[in-house]
Amino acid sequence: MNAFSPNTADRVVVVGGGVAGLSVALRLAPRPVTLVTASLLGSGTATGWAQGGIAATVGADDAAALHAADTEAAGAGLTEPDVALRVAQEGPGLIDWLVRIGVPFDRTGDAALALGLEAAHGRRRIVRSGGDATGARVLEGLVRAVLAAPSVEIVTARACDLLRDTNGAVAGIVAERDGALFRIPARAVVLATGGVGALYAATTNPPGAVGRGLALAARAGAVLRDMEFVQFHPTAIAAGADPMPLATEALRGEGARLIDETGAPVMAGIAGGDLAPRDVVARGIFQALQRGRRVYLDARGTLGAAMPTRFPTVAGLCAAAGIDPAVEPIPVRPAAHYHMGGVKVDGHGATSVPGLYACGEVASTGLHGANRLASNSLLEGLAYARFIAEGLDAPPPAAIMPQAISVRAAGDLPVIRNLMERQVGVVRDAAGLAGAVGALAPAAETCDAALVALLIAHGALERRESRGAHWRSDHPHLGAATHTETTLADLRAAERGRAAAEEALTP
Repeated sequence: MNAFSPNTADRVVVVGGGVAGLSVALRLAPRPVTLVTASLLGSGTATGWAQGGIAATVGADDAAALHAADTEAAGAGLTEPDVALRVAQEGPGLIDWLVRIGVPFDRTGDAALALGLEAAHGRRRIVRSGGDATGARVLEGLVRAVLAAPSVEIVTARACDLLRDTNGAVAGIVAERDGALFRIPARAVVLATGGVGALYAATTNPPGAVGRGLALAARAGAVLRDMEFVQFHPTAIAAGADPMPLATEALRGEGARLIDETGAPVMAGIAGGDLAPRDVVARGIFQALQRGRRVYLDARGTLGAAMPTRFPTVAGLCAAAGIDPAVEPIPVRPAAHYHMGGVKVDGHGATSVPGLYACGEVASTGLHGANRLASNSLLEGLAYARFIAEGLDAPPPAAIMPQAISVRAAGDLPVIRNLMERQVGVVRDAAGLAGAVGALAPAAETCDAALVALLIAHGALERRESRGAHWRSDHPHLGAATHTETTLADLRAAERGRAAAEEALTP
């Protein structure tokens, strides 16, 4: 690792060590980059856990327009068509780029890319590496490339605030390591900090996925969009682990079926059946569980017997839980998995705050809409890394403003996680959401996790319809297809209004 350099004339700080952050750092070369990661490079990121693959239109029967259409259909009216087409067009070139940096993809006997099928895709277009180890293989390749890049220096620390210059632009970060705070000034900051799944008691995300980048952006005044849309992976393995291991959706693409304890199909009578979009499958399983049923993913027989070679990650997870998928079904339940909402960005990843960019799950690009299409997440992070590198045009920072620096309280995360699971989960209603907002608001000023949870709950309370991953039992029908946008100032104003209304009703 290179020593930290104070020269900020062209330096960009990238916060996050997953696919988005690593790709941005590489794409910005030869411009100098300081990559800030909260854990050792290659660990603590959701990228390494991604089992599905990368959606890319490399098949002879496929086209970017078809991929974009599937993305729009899954997005339930909120996917932006131009964004969906632009990202889909990037797919084949991104696979080629990953091959050039040494990522090995699965091949057929004639050396063509082996393509898988996942729910809501109309074609086989899922490019995989190591069967169900795509995320880990991609992460390994990107880490090797970053470590070899002379333009990238790595700082292991936690970003806890953003620096501002006298023009109001973001001019670096405040970082914390071993209790010590220090500044890293920069020309621009790219947030690539991942998602929010660890705000829920049942999640497939690593423990650090509590929306820290969202909190940084919100406190800087950035516009946030569609915060209420949290995707729940339908088939997390229900074996008592935290985080929960997941059984990739690709298993259902290869013939696995969802059944209850009697063997009856859980998705019978529902359009799309076992291969319906994720939100539909998650609700189907959730409702079966609410009725007292137990739900299983049934891969018994040929698929289960072949799992150690075709899906080695899932096979290993099952073995660790004492499950043999060849002879017994896998117990599953929905778990918080991916956040479609995030910091609103333009086509070059720029936020509403000068000098601040966002890439990957922390960003709201317009691709995912109300429900992410399977295997579009790695694709989006890779695509927008290139868009950011091509479009980043932040001027050199002016003098950095003096500001008080402090580390915000960690908060009572177990309490927040249980609250979000109970009241802001797969199925929501006004009473539960209002209770969550009231419970989270007092801690939001000093606790980043509470702030992000409050933004999600507040957005869910305000969206009085059911769309994609957001399902209101008291508003089960579609309304107008509109995005929700908010800032921290908007949230504070809404909370003042709510408190005043409650006070007026108090005798």
